[in-house]
Amino acid sequence: MLPLSVLDALLELLAARQPQVVSDPGRPEAAVALLLAPDPDRLLLIRRADRDGDPWSGQLALPGGRRDRVDADLRATAIRETEEEVGIVVDPATHQATLDDLAPVHAALPPIMVRPFIFRVELHTDLRLSHEVTSATWVTLAALTAPGVYRESEILVREAPMVVSGYHLGEGLLWGMTERILTPVIRSWAELISGNR
Repeated sequence: MLPLSVLDALLELLAARQPQVVSDPGRPEAAVALLLAPDPDRLLLIRRADRDGDPWSGQLALPGGRRDRVDADLRATAIRETEEEVGIVVDPATHQATLDDLAPVHAALPPIMVRPFIFRVELHTDLRLSHEVTSATWVTLAALTAPGVYRESEILVREAPMVVSGYHLGEGLLWGMTERILTPVIRSWAELISGNR
């Protein structure tokens, strides 16, 4: 039997965890897709379009959105939103793991619950972006773990200064809920890489 790649070892590790699920009927539900591709290990990030009334306007994010009545479950939401936003048709069989439910921590944000789903996909270069997305790029996990990329910085949030932790990338600052979703995954990948050396 061939040894597992670092990506496959990461997916096996994440799949073994029992995700924390929030059950709150009064809270709208949403889902995001964390698309991981191998050789080199990378993930897809989008930049949300600038839109009035969107609290995440212009931010780096994962494909995703609110659950629709047509969605059988939140995994279906993540798959549908990925196709709508970037044109990637995700095979449900590529679903590898579900991460903990998260809610925004800032009081000014909507009281939504977001469930992240991890899919192992092949690299797609023919992305078709919707009007909700201004750009999309595959970022290597090595770039996210490079020295100095993850650090605190002060930004303006609704005209008020705020210190946040995030990833300083060529595409911009990745922070907020997306940072909270990705950091445990990226740290686990880095630990696996360290163990393989």
